[in-house]
Amino acid sequence: MHTVAILVLDQVVPFDMAAPMQVFDWTRLPDGRGPYRVRLCAESPEVRADGGFSLRVEHGLETLADADTVIVPGCSPEAGPTPAPVLDALRQAAAAGTRIASVCAGAFVLAEAGLLDGLRATTHWVAAGELARRFPRVRVEPDVLYVDNGKILTSAGAAAGLDLCLHMIRRDFGSAVAADAARMSVMPLEREGGQAQFIVLDHPPVPRGSTLEPVLEWIEDNLAREITLGAMAARSGMSERTFSRRFREQTGTTPLQWLLRARVRRAQYLLENSDHPIERIARQAGFGSPTAFRERFRRVAGTTPQAYRAAFHGSSRTPVTH
Repeated sequence: MHTVAILVLDQVVPFDMAAPMQVFDWTRLPDGRGPYRVRLCAESPEVRADGGFSLRVEHGLETLADADTVIVPGCSPEAGPTPAPVLDALRQAAAAGTRIASVCAGAFVLAEAGLLDGLRATTHWVAAGELARRFPRVRVEPDVLYVDNGKILTSAGAAAGLDLCLHMIRRDFGSAVAADAARMSVMPLEREGGQAQFIVLDHPPVPRGSTLEPVLEWIEDNLAREITLGAMAARSGMSERTFSRRFREQTGTTPLQWLLRARVRRAQYLLENSDHPIERIARQAGFGSPTAFRERFRRVAGTTPQAYRAAFHGSSRTPVTH
């Protein structure tokens, strides 16, 4: 039987812990047998959870040495540094060839242990920049739901932890068993797109009183029209070269990249709040054709306009009619 040890740290996020516990516990082989043995383990028997309650944990860190898979859930930011005995236990498990996976901010624990050095990794998109800043040897990929490096795996937000668990189940026992586990969790075996579709698109901040403010407002008001670099520069009273240089200095990006993000953001709003056909939304957001719209949208949001609408369209919102 495959033993899954879920490491419970101080200020553990309850959902990050409970989701893998349940999905592995519910998994069944075709003959009805449960292939996984799930064990909660911690440095001390009593652990404070994020949310104001405590957990009584039966197993200690020695469980990691006997596990086939170790899951590291995320913890709240108030948790502080990971205790040295925990990091040592994770390093020893990794050295022994144990599969180790993190959920959400659990990637920070793996990074503290040095297990992500030189590897691709992900975490919740809100924390991805912090992970990259604190651990520059980690190749952070903020747009994906999970990353599988073989023995070291990481997932994005809490729900992406379920995606990663199903991925591991499929690796262990095949697609049929994983598909059954997905049905038990009432979720698809594979979700289309990565976590880029969940990131709220916004522009880099522009200093108040910036000389760019008028032209940026003009861009937002005229997205449905053709807007060229020359038109933006003329609107600002600069040459194209000077405008491009000032724009990058003040925003950290190029005028055309800013324009693209503005158009995708407008399209996201229309997909969420209107029933307009894709062709009309493409025109309203300023894309030259529905094909160009689909290609650009997928590149930025990580999914198709149709899939984005299916996931985020709010039927209770006031519809856009213009």
